[in-house]
Amino acid sequence: MKALDRKMLRDLAAMKGQAVAIGAVVACGIAVFVMANTTLRSLEAARGNYYTNNRFADLFVSLVRAPETVADRVAEIPGVLAVDHRVVEALTLDLDRMPEPVSGLMLSLPDTPDSGLNMVHLRQGRLPDKYHDGEVLVSEPFAEAHRLVPGDTLNTTIRGRREKLTVVGVALSPEYVIQLQPGGIFPDNSRFGVFWMSRRQLEAAADMEGAFNNLTARISPNASEDDIIDSIDRLLESYGGTGAYGREDQYSARFVDDEIKGLRTMGVIPPSIFLGVAAFLLNISLRRILTLQREQIAVLKAFGYTNQEVAVHYGKLISSIVIGGAIAGSLLGTWLAVGMTDMYLEFYRFPVQIFSPAASVYIAALILSMISGTVGMLGGISATVRLKPAEAMRPAPPTNYKQTIVERLGLQRFFSQAERMVIRELERRPIKAALTTVGIAFVCAILVVGRFGKDSIDYLIDFQFNTAERDDVRVQLVEAAPYRALHEFSSIPGVLTAEPFRGIPAILTHGPRSKRIGITGIASDNELFRLLDVDGNEVPLEGEGLVLSSVLAETLALNAGDEIEVQILEGERPHRTIQVSGFVDDFAGTAAYMSLPALNQFLREGRSISGAYLLIDPVRQNSVFRALKERPAVAALSLKKATIDSFMETIAENIMRMRMINIIFASVIAIGVVYSSARISFSERGRDLATLRVIGLTKGEVSGILLGELAVLTIIAIPLGHFIGYMLCLFLSKALETEMYRMPMIIRPETYGVAAVVVLLASLASALIVRRKIDHLDLVTALKVRE
Repeated sequence: MKALDRKMLRDLAAMKGQAVAIGAVVACGIAVFVMANTTLRSLEAARGNYYTNNRFADLFVSLVRAPETVADRVAEIPGVLAVDHRVVEALTLDLDRMPEPVSGLMLSLPDTPDSGLNMVHLRQGRLPDKYHDGEVLVSEPFAEAHRLVPGDTLNTTIRGRREKLTVVGVALSPEYVIQLQPGGIFPDNSRFGVFWMSRRQLEAAADMEGAFNNLTARISPNASEDDIIDSIDRLLESYGGTGAYGREDQYSARFVDDEIKGLRTMGVIPPSIFLGVAAFLLNISLRRILTLQREQIAVLKAFGYTNQEVAVHYGKLISSIVIGGAIAGSLLGTWLAVGMTDMYLEFYRFPVQIFSPAASVYIAALILSMISGTVGMLGGISATVRLKPAEAMRPAPPTNYKQTIVERLGLQRFFSQAERMVIRELERRPIKAALTTVGIAFVCAILVVGRFGKDSIDYLIDFQFNTAERDDVRVQLVEAAPYRALHEFSSIPGVLTAEPFRGIPAILTHGPRSKRIGITGIASDNELFRLLDVDGNEVPLEGEGLVLSSVLAETLALNAGDEIEVQILEGERPHRTIQVSGFVDDFAGTAAYMSLPALNQFLREGRSISGAYLLIDPVRQNSVFRALKERPAVAALSLKKATIDSFMETIAENIMRMRMINIIFASVIAIGVVYSSARISFSERGRDLATLRVIGLTKGEVSGILLGELAVLTIIAIPLGHFIGYMLCLFLSKALETEMYRMPMIIRPETYGVAAVVVLLASLASALIVRRKIDHLDLVTALKVRE
């Protein structure tokens, strides 16, 4: 082993505490990077393979009814590669274990399953036999939620007719990687299921012999999706087509896309912060080492070692710390990624294990860690190269003495000698003080970011589900019904209040931008479903104006007072220009609202509703559910409590897991930063501290001088960290925003308090360690002049 390599090992042993602290910071950054990016690659690979192998469609469209020959005309559109026409029907289920009615979607299977699109992946049992009545496949999430196995029977209602179905198999579909009830915003596998029946059987049950009401298509990669959609819409308009749409508007695909977007963000922002802090620690640590080893550097150069050899020596020292942290971080990140992908396997239904680590992720992690180390070495290595042997043989010149601001203002009588020494040291080395302050501030900021997710979720639930939406149950009808249906709901014993709504699909167009969306008509005096702005103020429904969710308004580049074209996609399909009257700040999904009378008039229909918001007596809840089960016109129920539970098990669970990881890593970084800063100060000022001990100062007084500096910098860093944390949270809330959900920018005072307490505790722990070193300081060794 070369002499310089042996010296490097001795240096590492001497600074093992700092090396471990800095390596831990690097490991945290690399772990988050590896975890997020490995999970991202695994999710993308699983999605791509599943979509390709099971022929996931590119375009989707529903209609009222069309003869099968129309599908052949769709297939002739230039750019269309394959078409699959089918029958899709809503159904309700009466399950003994569920007091409320459960909804589902029944899809027809082609006679030759391998020839269609959105091919099912059989997990148990077999495919339905078209010659055996009532045989169905059931989606795996629903089957698991209700412990269904082949051979079980289900009592269902399809088109108002009771049907007893037999489960013959359990399956998955790329169209339902996540099961989302039409119009829903979060999955609920116990209250919504997907089923498949032979085409022949479902045609008979839905009165669709020789016809279809749903069509999917695959298109050429080089084809214009918008042009093909326009062609399909024109062709199906006379058959009640509700407008074709691509994968970006398909609920399941969009949910997965949004999750991937969030993983991309998490794979960039936290690692950047962690590795930036690591670079800062490496820089100040290297500068300390070079200051303490001036004489050794001079001797090395005097003995013939070149500038390059000396620079490589210290580069190896830093690289060993960084590479050690990168290896530990990669192992930890892989372990975390396995846990994350297992969670996604439960949440997103892929037919195979999705964990697939990629070598490119680990190579990128190593490169990032080396970049962090290189940035940390900048300045220090160049100073080493420039140092002349003769100059380095002499101790570094002392800092010029000058009066502090306290003495210049004549305030010295209010400060003790030790306090003035603390102030003088901070003034002498402002850059070092500033860097230390910023380092501690970033620790505080990371802690704020770590708790931001919980604050945001708590506010979202309270605002969305308690303040804005006060209903207990949302009833969706099979088809629009006269207004008197509302009175039928309100007359059910146990229903305290019933308020109507009317939903209709539409395309909103503003200039070159358009969006397929549902318009909801509600009564202007609704109390169970209120339209609120970000401050909680109610947004009125004025005349015939539209009220849009703020995210939808941003997507369409709309301001209050602008006019927007509205094309209804059902019934007589009226088209009209309507003024935007206001905006609401909902945090889940996107929507447009009108007053119910204005929407009824726009649709050229009488007073009609699509469903109702119900407030029910909790004591009589089950009797209300039984009454709703007996009404064939009821297509689906949405329970607010179930929606909240589903949200907490899906979006919130992912956010909370990342929150825990950030908090744990931030706590590690807090100790690493504060301890390293204190340890560096102790190493730099060991001689000064020993001198103070010799001239009579006690151990406590000497400790107070050194630790007083740390205390001042920590106190300054905490409010700065709160500000940086706020800005990072603001950036994250925007970066993680999707059409499916948004994170409100809410940080509770307790979060700032917890961040401050953790930083103070880390400072206290570091202070105790440094105090112990001061107590055991070897005065004779410290006072010796190095030769």
